[in-house]
Amino acid sequence: MVSTGYFDELETRSMDARAKDIAAALPAQIARAQALCGYGDTLAGIDAAQVTQVADLADLPVLRKSELGRAQASQPPFGGFTTKPACGFSHVFQSPGPIYEPSSVAPNWWRMGRFLHACGIGKGDIVQNCFGYHLTPAGMIFESGARAVGAAVLPAGTGQTELQVIAARDVGTTAYAGTPDYLKVILEKADEMGVTLGITRAAVGGGALFPSLRAWYAERGITCLQCYATADLGNIAYETPAVEGMIVDEDVILEIVTPGTGIPVATGEVGEVVVTTLNPDYPLIRFATGDLSAVMEGPSPCGRTNLRIKGWMGRADQTTKIKGMFVRPEQVADLVAHHSEITRARVIASRVGEQDVMTVRIESSSGDAAAYGASVAQLLKMKGQIEVVAPGSLPKDGLVIEDQRTYE
Repeated sequence: MVSTGYFDELETRSMDARAKDIAAALPAQIARAQALCGYGDTLAGIDAAQVTQVADLADLPVLRKSELGRAQASQPPFGGFTTKPACGFSHVFQSPGPIYEPSSVAPNWWRMGRFLHACGIGKGDIVQNCFGYHLTPAGMIFESGARAVGAAVLPAGTGQTELQVIAARDVGTTAYAGTPDYLKVILEKADEMGVTLGITRAAVGGGALFPSLRAWYAERGITCLQCYATADLGNIAYETPAVEGMIVDEDVILEIVTPGTGIPVATGEVGEVVVTTLNPDYPLIRFATGDLSAVMEGPSPCGRTNLRIKGWMGRADQTTKIKGMFVRPEQVADLVAHHSEITRARVIASRVGEQDVMTVRIESSSGDAAAYGASVAQLLKMKGQIEVVAPGSLPKDGLVIEDQRTYE
């Protein structure tokens, strides 16, 4: 059942009305953060009552994920950044790092409802949720959004593609939620099995939606839109049927800054995405995502009036998302340190048949690629193709993670 209109009236507020609401909400959020031990003295001396507009945030420090991780290690699980203890939340999740994230069953807590509504998902729909439900929060993030729009959920998780097809057929799945390329795997398996599925909409995240893949879905009658979300922040921005950039969610404040500085860039310039949430349970102030994007000028043709960004444009560092999971330079360093005969290693992200492929090129005197399979899976958190090359073969260009995918 295709939904119409907007999720709520906040999406079409005037600029003045939105600024007025931010002026009321932002000082209260800064004050909440100042009361939390996680921020320590970093917000000391700030007059919360004077932080009333987005531009005022530039005077506050940026909070980086590495700082959050260190705080969590010394004060588990949330590092003193939440207004409630762990037992006060409905769920506690663990992402690679490890980094712990709280969750709540409060309505639309992760702010995913607006995105699913924009996808045309609502009452009468059954969403096959192919995001993981174990430890990491993606599955619950999208389930929360489905509840917010009144859709039913088939909590399918990842893998077991043949069973995914059977379940989609038997329960009458009408919409898909998951990484961009896994739906193609399901549909091709359905073709192989001679099964016709009724999926007409797809809400995707966790990786780039390449234009060729979007077109492939469109040829099969499936409208596929993507969102930009993280495990720490929830939904940040989302596509609408206009498919002209991404609309920033109404309950976050987004800045684009020069990477590593926290200084806002000019409108249209590429920089690092920094987000301040208005969630009273988890007030993250100027949280640096490490992702690159740029603000788009002018309103969206869809009628929503909030800020637009161009979407994900890469990483401010070499951290790269492959198959929906981040691979970080320190993980590659751990792989090298794990085997004394490895001198250097490089992870290469590429695309084959509309799917992400991870190749791990290892400089080693041992020519046995199979000997490194278990270590790669353990330390990089996913399996990949392994190529062993002679010591000194890898380029000396400073890269340990090379992204060969194109996003045009």
